[in-house]
Parts: sequence; structure tokens; C-alpha cells
Amino acid sequence: MCLILIAYRAHPRYPLVIAANRDEFYHRPTAPASFWDTEPHLLAGRDLDQGGTWLGISRTGRVAALVNFRDPRSVKPGAPSRGSLVTDFLLGSTQPARHLDILRQHARQFNGFSMVFGDLEQLYVYSNKGEMPPLLEPGFHGLSNHLLDTPWPKVTRGRQAMEKLLSDGGSLPVEAIFSLLADQTMPDEALLPDTGIGLEWERLLAPIFISGPTYGTRSSAILAIDQNETVNFYERTFNGGDTHKSTTRSFRFRI
Repeated sequence: MCLILIAYRAHPRYPLVIAANRDEFYHRPTAPASFWDTEPHLLAGRDLDQGGTWLGISRTGRVAALVNFRDPRSVKPGAPSRGSLVTDFLLGSTQPARHLDILRQHARQFNGFSMVFGDLEQLYVYSNKGEMPPLLEPGFHGLSNHLLDTPWPKVTRGRQAMEKLLSDGGSLPVEAIFSLLADQTMPDEALLPDTGIGLEWERLLAPIFISGPTYGTRSSAILAIDQNETVNFYERTFNGGDTHKSTTRSFRFRI
């Protein structure tokens, strides 16, 4: 996952709206969002290489999403898959506050990540690469491959657009949010971060929607929970980073 946009207690009808893009190499095998055969109360996509996920929700209302922290100088070869951090929370039963303690104890063994997790009562955010206030404040937030609300162009642009789309307090603008997630606007080069991957890759990864020859946005997802605790989950998957070749799935259920 490379971009997560969050509206938390910022909409009168939807206490939680998450819009997210998952960026990955095209050759990495992936299953689209579904209720897992092995865990039928879990709705998520699945990384078929390592078995974890990047965004999901359980029928009990546990939510989690994760992005990698971009720092090639600190990569640990052979580290466990970060996708397991998401499934561990979604499949667990510990309270989010207790899970935060557990996460802190084991986070060093993983490569860099930032994670949002919790339920409608409380959402937590944690990174093993920097300190952040653990409780997510109500409002609009953005998370890319760094810390929460780091003002990278795609984060700032996405968060502002999300706020504008939800400002009228009306019904969920699903197609408009998908259009936001498909934005390929290239920011001014002077605004690009320097994360140690070189300018060519910084340019490739700069837009909200990434479309490279071997790496790009594989899927976009919208997860919204309304005031009646009904979950609306939409996922749009793409063929090789092409926004014109996509498949959309939707799910609706009560927590």
C-alpha cells in the first residue's frame, strides 16, 4: 500500500472512510478482495507470495491498513512480511490499545512500516521508523511511505481532495473517490522527497496513481462504515497500471 487517505469522524453519515491505493510490482501474485476461505470473517485482498494483506476489515469491525516506510538504507534482508502485521490484528481479539503494546515489542524485526488499526471506537497509528501520537485525531489524514500526514505532494493533494469530496455530508461519492485515486498528476519536481531511491524513481512514485513499466498501482479500495455500522467496501483492480482496464468488486455487510 502506498497511499491511505482517511476521513475519521469527519462526515455525519460515515464515521470512517478510507480510500487507498496499493502499489506493487506487477509480477507479484495477488488475490483480489474477498472473504477468505480460511478466515471467512475477514474481508481483504491477499498477497499470494507471503500470505498477508495490506488493507482489510473483519465482520467484528476490526480495521487495519499498512504502508511500507521508504528507506532503502535500512532494509533488512530476510525480515518477515509486513503483511502479517495487518492479518495478525484483524484475526486477533486483543483491544487495539493492548495490540499497540504488542506491536511495539515486535516491530524492530520488520522492515520499515506505518500502520493504522483499530475500530470505530478508536483508531491507532504506529510506525517503527518514527514517533507519532498513537491515537488518530478526528479529521482528514493521509499516509504514504513515511509518517502520518508527512506533506509529500501526493499526501497533501489527496487529503485536500478527499476533504472536498466529503464536505457536503451527503451520500458516499464512490466514483469521485475512485477518480481521485486514479489521479496521475505529476507534482513539481522541486517538491519531491529524497528518500534515497534516486530521482527517476521519485518521479515514478510521485503521483497518486502510479503507472510504470514494471511497478504501479495494482488496486484502489474504498472502505466506508456508516452510522448504522454497515460496511461498504469497494475494490478496483487494474491490469498493469492501466486505469482503462479494471475490475470492480463491492461488498456490504453489518458489523
